Amino acid sequence: MVTGKKKVFVGLSGGVDSSVSLALLKKAGFDVVGVFIKAWHPEWAPCDWKDDRRDAMRVCAKLGVPFRTLDLETVYKKEVVDYMVREYKAGRTPNPDVMCNKEVKFGAFLRYAKKEGADFVATGHYAQNKLTNSKHKLIVSKDKEKDQSYFLWTLTQEQLNHILFPVGGMTKSQVRSLAKKFRLATAEKKDSQGLCFVGKIDMKDFLAHFMKPKKGLVLDSNEKKIGTHTGAMFLTIGQRHGFSVSNAKTSSKPLYIVSKNNRKNTITVSGKNPDSIENLGVKNIVLSKTNWVSDPPVSGKSYAIRLRYRQKPLLGSLDKKGKLWTVTLSHPFIGASVGQSLVVYDKDVCLGGGVIERVF
Repeated sequence: MVTGKKKVFVGLSGGVDSSVSLALLKKAGFDVVGVFIKAWHPEWAPCDWKDDRRDAMRVCAKLGVPFRTLDLETVYKKEVVDYMVREYKAGRTPNPDVMCNKEVKFGAFLRYAKKEGADFVATGHYAQNKLTNSKHKLIVSKDKEKDQSYFLWTLTQEQLNHILFPVGGMTKSQVRSLAKKFRLATAEKKDSQGLCFVGKIDMKDFLAHFMKPKKGLVLDSNEKKIGTHTGAMFLTIGQRHGFSVSNAKTSSKPLYIVSKNNRKNTITVSGKNPDSIENLGVKNIVLSKTNWVSDPPVSGKSYAIRLRYRQKPLLGSLDKKGKLWTVTLSHPFIGASVGQSLVVYDKDVCLGGGVIERVF
């Protein structure tokens, strides 16, 4: 619990979650300021940032709180967009949402807020920040379907000491109800999909502006040629689109990418979901750039492991070897891609995670 008249800069996206966060903090007696963060987007891609900014302004006007616009285009382009393109070019699978949280929302925005005299920043993330025994713990949201802790594994104790997640202890339906109760303009607004700079454009089409497509082969589990694609670097493990097959019988059922060879520019597909294939895949994953929010994992202890957002957790243990951590899964898994974020959970506590560097 936070007491006293504290100043909070609330990151407004123009959506319902951040709007309700602002309203709840204002009602609780905080000195709040609404801040719309302007991100980068290319001229050729559709983006509704002006409409989102207008909605954020309307919420602030309704609640009678100051409104600011913070231009973080340069940071966003360098730390999120350039990173994403660089990773795809290297044949890796990046996670731009993680980098957006790390470098923009809880990086540049947090630094700006503190410089301007704010005690805290707040966002509409579905996660919980709880102080236990003088340590902050990152807890999953009450709404498990909306939980966003997977994207927040880079947060540190110093950052969490200045972060509030007002809607983390609520369900989405409760947030919607509150928005109507507060009579906010965003009460009925649909949730945004994806990153603003991509808009409604397919990721492959977006990347094609930075990377030249290159025709490659689609193989089945017996390495038989069954189709083509326009570049293995555009594709990721578990994907079920972005390629074509020539056999009508084969193309009638869903096919998933189970492996890819960037050097040969080939992908291998299967009719089985990679998440359910246990006779293939890997059991060992080496992590880099690890961050443990409060305490590091206990060697040998079993934890819940997520390699992708919304993925059903896997069981695994961790061991530190030198400067790197190695994850050993209880069962082989085929959906691990280099560059992805691997996040570790102890029940409802997000311990942290790292970036997948090697699998075997």
